[in-house]
Amino acid sequence: MTDAAVRRKLLSKPSRTEDRVFFAVARAAGYSSFVIIGLILFFLSIRAWPAFVEQGPLEFAFGVGWDNTTEPPILHIGPMLWGSLLIAAIGTFIAVPMAISIAYFIEFLAPTSVAKAATVIVDLLAAIPSVVLGLWGLGVFSPVGAQWAQMLSETLSPFLPFLANETGTFLRSPFIASIVVAVMIVPLISSVTREMFSQVDKEIIKGALALGGTRESVLRQVILPTSAGGILGGVLLALGRAMGETVAIFFVLNLVFSDYNWFNLLEPQGGAIASLILARFGEATPEEVEALLAAGVVLFVITLIINAIASFIVQKAQPWRKDL
Repeated sequence: MTDAAVRRKLLSKPSRTEDRVFFAVARAAGYSSFVIIGLILFFLSIRAWPAFVEQGPLEFAFGVGWDNTTEPPILHIGPMLWGSLLIAAIGTFIAVPMAISIAYFIEFLAPTSVAKAATVIVDLLAAIPSVVLGLWGLGVFSPVGAQWAQMLSETLSPFLPFLANETGTFLRSPFIASIVVAVMIVPLISSVTREMFSQVDKEIIKGALALGGTRESVLRQVILPTSAGGILGGVLLALGRAMGETVAIFFVLNLVFSDYNWFNLLEPQGGAIASLILARFGEATPEEVEALLAAGVVLFVITLIINAIASFIVQKAQPWRKDL
């Protein structure tokens, strides 16, 4: 009997010249993203530093009012920051059930030909520019959304105060802006969810159905728990996308700087940092330009934090990627 063959160790580094060149280029491309992000943040911080010093970091981020006629000017983004978070959160809340339903239909219910067509359509929806969705929201959906908002206000405002409307105007509200944002991020969440569903062991699903489980119970007790981490990561990625949306929200939301609109979803007042930058940058004074860049820094940091959390969750949901 011969001795067992000694198992060879895989090389940790490329040995051929072609592989070394490829690895070097790929590594440089990967690190360049960190460099670019760092340079963007450094440039914005340098230009925005005078605004942080003059306004005060906390007062700038959480104060109210935007008036460049006073001395010194009052340039605070509190209502815009809260509006960005509120619209993104509501839009994500609306989009998640839709996206999970689409992903489940494509992966488990639809015939192969229909699933392929639906996948293409969802991917095409993800590629629609935000300005097109903004024009759709302004010209097509806003009148319909205003009717929905009026119906909700008349029927539910006695029980749900955040659905009250004292102005009588239902256009350009956070409610309409949230639905437009939801339409934008549904394809992103659906794509991530579909990918996670495709990695669930089909034999486990067949076994659960064979034991008497319904499709609803299998989705709730087998598929979703298995895919929860990756789906949550996709939701947070979409939340970061919603936080940075500019043109679509600008078209369908009335920006109000003087006060927080905490939860009055149907009132024609709200905020969004990215839309603030779009609305004010063209006619901004030098002090306003510095403040708008400071607003960009705040939004940039928040988005980075959300995306970092999403990447961490996805990594935890797919531990096998550590070995790849």
